[in-house]
Amino acid sequence: MPRLIASPVRVEAAGHPPKIIEEFAGHMSSRDSGVSVARMRSPSGWSEPGQRPEFQEITVVLKGMLRVEHEGGVIDVAAGQAIITDPGEWIRYGTPGSEGAEYIAICLPAFSMNTVHRDA
Repeated sequence: MPRLIASPVRVEAAGHPPKIIEEFAGHMSSRDSGVSVARMRSPSGWSEPGQRPEFQEITVVLKGMLRVEHEGGVIDVAAGQAIITDPGEWIRYGTPGSEGAEYIAICLPAFSMNTVHRDA
């Protein structure tokens, strides 16, 4: 039977200044462990610690620009573009542009604090 997600669950975000995470599917909102889907809204100047997650992440930028640092360099992902990161890759996300960014993040399997492995 289909399940309606009437509203997302707000999740505490890493990094500074604070960003807004609204999870529509995943561990907290729908009790799914296979996939998570969340809308992120991060302000200008936001960045988080680097991480080496155990999940694949597909990120679709809706507004602004998301910067993705990785071991080989930096990729700026503009509105209308997407980026896919694979499990075990070191990455760090940020929004250095003046308008910040709004984006959708899909994680396979679902995002978990136990599998994100953020830098100390």
